This record gives sequence, C-alpha cells and structure tokens, in this order.
Amino acid sequence: MKALVYHGPGHRSWQDVPDPRITASTDAIVRVDAVTICGTDLHILKGDVPAVEPGRILGHEAVGTVTAAGSAVGTVKEGDRVLVSCITACGRCRYCRTGMYGQCLGGGGWILGHRIDGTQAEYVRVPFADTSTHPLPDAVADETALMLADILPTAYEVGVLNGRVRPGDTVVVVGAGPIGLAAITTARLFTPSHIVAVDPAPARLEAAKRLGADVLVGSGDDPATAIAELTRGLGADVTIEAVGVPETFELCTRLVRPGGHVANVGVHGAPATLHLEDLWIRNVTITTGLVDTHSTPVLLDMIAAGRLDPSAFITHRFGLEQMDEAYRTFSDPMATGALKVVLTRQ
Repeated sequence: MKALVYHGPGHRSWQDVPDPRITASTDAIVRVDAVTICGTDLHILKGDVPAVEPGRILGHEAVGTVTAAGSAVGTVKEGDRVLVSCITACGRCRYCRTGMYGQCLGGGGWILGHRIDGTQAEYVRVPFADTSTHPLPDAVADETALMLADILPTAYEVGVLNGRVRPGDTVVVVGAGPIGLAAITTARLFTPSHIVAVDPAPARLEAAKRLGADVLVGSGDDPATAIAELTRGLGADVTIEAVGVPETFELCTRLVRPGGHVANVGVHGAPATLHLEDLWIRNVTITTGLVDTHSTPVLLDMIAAGRLDPSAFITHRFGLEQMDEAYRTFSDPMATGALKVVLTRQ
C-alpha cells in the first residue's frame, strides 16, 4: 500500500510500504476512506516529538471501513464504517477505567502515528478496536465525522471543559487555527458573554468570526488592552492556548483574571516560562492535557442531530494520493488560508 512515512526532522515521503496485518485478537484493519493532517504532525516533522522514530507512518485521524477484525473484536465487523479515534484505549487499565484513555497503560493512549504506524495510509491497523473506533450513522458524512477524530474532542475537553467555561464568561482563545476554531465552536455551547480570538492572520480571524468569536485581536492590536477594555480591567475568565509556543502560553497567563483558568491545548516543543512571581498571588488555575476522547460519543450525537456542524473547519480537499500537496498546503496557512485539509480515497 501507499503511506506517508516520516524519515526524520524535515523529511517525509509518500511511498510503498507493507500492508498492515492483524497482530492481536483485539485488532481491526481499516481501509482509510478519509484522513486529515494535524498540527501535531507538523510538530513531529519539526523534530518536536523525538519519540517518533524514522520509518513511522504518520497520522492519527481517519474515517474508514473495517476490512478485517480479530477474533476478540465484538462491536465492529467487516464492512462497518467507523471513526478511528486519535486515542487508543485498552479499556482495562486504571486510567481507562476512569475515562482517562489518553493515559492508557495497557498499550493505548496516543499511539497511532506516534508509537505505531498511523492513518495517513491506504490501510491502518487499529489496536483495541472495540474501544478505539466509533461506528458512524449514515447521516454523518465522512469528512464531517473526521473532525471528531481529534480537533473537536481535544478543543472541547482540554480547552473548554478543563477551562471550566461557564455562562456569561469572557473567553479568550489565543490561536485561531483548527484547534482554536474548534475551541470557539464548543465554547459557544456554554453561552459565554464574549469569545475573543487572538491571531495575526486575517483569514483565520475571519473564520473565527464566522464560527462565533465576537471580538477579534489581530497583529496590530494589543491583546492586553483589548481584554482590559472588554472586561473593565478584570481580565478574561478563561484563556485557551491553542498554538503551542512559549509566547502564546505566557500571553494567556497575562490575560487571565485573578481566579480565572488558563487551559493549555497547544503541543509545545520548547520550554515556556511560568511566571510564578506574578501568578502565585492571583489564584489562577493552569491546566494541561492530552485529549481522552471521552466526549466523542456526545459530540457525535450532537452532529447527527444537527446541533454541531464542524464542516466549516475544512478549507481544502485532496485525493489520498495527493498527500505531499496537502502537506504543502496545510503547512503554509498564511499563504494558502488552510484550516483543515481532507484527503479522500478516490
């Protein structure tokens, strides 16, 4: 089959690789019908995730069709259309039994495209298929369901829920890329009074406005001044970091009010300074997290019912064989305006 293979920082190729095969009775083989590229994949290609070894097939998000299932798989079968979650769950360990699937000790967690071969391929082996795939209703299209593989549950759980967004809050989202836009979309479920998007790219700020941000802070604006004016000097109730660089994390800690919450969602590849000399007295709560995907069934139900529509995140569409072109487009959003790209089997 063809797959996107990582060959060390800055190097990748769409090449022939062996077909995956079932290696455990709990595995399923899924034909990839739709796949996307994540900002985390770009972090890997920059060398920010050293656990990813050369030769690894990248990708951790897919919608596809089950072509084979191990003898112990009971909830999906050959021919079923499924969402492949970015998080794999053994379902038995201490963390899985409390819903913290991202911290799975039984061979799961974030492993696809990280510890084992991932989804940017024509086929993928999915361990623990019963607890790591979600059967899809006919009413939900492949590319819509694909947004549930990572960005929607990540933004919702690690950003909105960890940040404890409540009705009437002022919520600041720093970074209006796909994760930031998903945070804006899911923060609206809690009816905050204001959602502020901070990003230097005008196209992304326009997307944030379409998805529900009512205050836009661009490259020529001072975020601290904008938030002070909006909140009468109090600061934001919740700040959500959705970039993954030191400057944006430190900005979030400056914009939050005393007693507020900073929810870090971005993937960081460099140290950030935690200014405890300023924060210790302000009763600020800072959270980090890897998504657990415990919210995926609820979000799927909302999409199927027409209460949530993530299709606006998708700006570019490609055939699966156009993987290199899709990467070039996604990795240069300032020039291309890319948010999420979707690649489908032709």
